[in-house]
Parts: sequence; structure tokens; C-alpha cells
Amino acid sequence: MTITSEEDLARLKAIGRICAVARDTMAAALEPGITTQELDDIGRKVLEASGARSAPEITYQFPGATCISVNEEIAHGMPGDRVIAAGDLVNIDVSAEKDGVFADTGASYIVPPGRPRIEKLCRDGKKAMWAGIRAVRAGGGLADIGTAIGKFAGMHGYTLIRNLASHGVGDSLHDAPGEIPTWPDRSERRRIGDGLVFTIEPFLSLGGQMAEEKDLDDPWTLVSVPAAPCVQYEHTVVATKRGAVVVTLAA
Repeated sequence: MTITSEEDLARLKAIGRICAVARDTMAAALEPGITTQELDDIGRKVLEASGARSAPEITYQFPGATCISVNEEIAHGMPGDRVIAAGDLVNIDVSAEKDGVFADTGASYIVPPGRPRIEKLCRDGKKAMWAGIRAVRAGGGLADIGTAIGKFAGMHGYTLIRNLASHGVGDSLHDAPGEIPTWPDRSERRRIGDGLVFTIEPFLSLGGQMAEEKDLDDPWTLVSVPAAPCVQYEHTVVATKRGAVVVTLAA
């Protein structure tokens, strides 16, 4: 999607805020004993109350309104009977559609008490995302995003999952210009158009390099290879000549 009018921007901001509220409401409900299905039900209620629809459901027939990934899972976790426990690392990813416009956001959370090493990973995961967001500027290179994130990761001793990318969003869940690397990629030559809408979502890890399917019985859930803790933080942004406008903030 490319924003060409104030009406376009208003619709994008509306669905962006709905996704953010669902994400934050689910995060507030995280506690030992809650199941991932119960957490997903909370997110679904927020979406439905706002007149929005789950993007993975309507796009890919995903078996849940949101993606909830726990510990060894790093993305696309299916809601179910898994029980959240104290100390778990939980990623909540919410994408939805309203009035023909899609937005996407996600964040990782620790259910207290957390280990200091994982708490630091979460703090730095946010910083990696914001490093990428600060690199966004209309007319700049899409490669600038991955370069900035890669610089941050390298300086702090982290790895990046290199087959889970940012992506265009807006007219659909996965929109033009397609995948956008959130790691350094010298082959990336595309420029950022004014008004282009896309996600920034690095997967920062303590050793992980790639994502692969968890097992043959689960075609959705992804885990890190090699196995390692991993966090994801994600916002939907609009590129302008002054930088990025973030639309997936709750307030």
C-alpha cells in the first residue's frame, strides 16, 4: 500500500490502533495458568468489538485470531491448550483488517519472574526494531533498515533470524514490495517510495540463524535453528520524507 490521501492514512491509523490495543490487552492478561487459546480469545474479542477481522484467518485460514509463540517457538504459534507458566517468553503477533486496510504488530513478553539474560534480550529486541524504524526515509534504501538492525545486533553480540523478513502491508497482509530484509543484505537495491506502508520486525536471537517448522504435525509454528531464545518486535510504519510514521501504537 502507498498512502496517497488523508483518508488512506486515517483508515490505516484506525486499524493500526485496533491491532495495538488487542496486542496490549492480551499482554496485560498474561499470567501463569492462562492457555494460549484463552489469550487468543481475548484478542479476538478486541478485534470483533472494533469491527476488525483477523488477517491470518481471512488470508491463510490460520487456526486462530492471533499468533502466540511460547519459549522455543518464535513465530506463527497456533493458539491451543498450552498453559503459560511463570518465566515463559511469549510472543504475541496481531494483524487485522478493517475497511479493506491491514496492519500488523507484535511484541515479546516475559511472564515474571524473568531471567536477566532474557530480560535484556527483550529490551534489546525493542531497540533493534527502533534502529530499523529510525533508518526509514522516503527516497532512502530498503537495505538501510537491515543495515541498521544488523549493526545493532553485531555490536551487542546477537544474531538475527534471516528467513523471517519485514514485508509490505496495507492493501493485504503481505503486500508490495514483498519481503524486506531485517539483516544486512548487499543484494537489496530497492528504494523506499513516499507513503509506502510496511512492517519493521527483526527477530533478535541469542544464537538462532534460521526459522523452520516445529514438527510435521504443525504446519504453522516456527522454531529457531539452532535452538536459541528469540524475540520479535514489530510495528507497521508509513515512510515519509521526514522519516517513519508508526501507526501501531495504542495511544
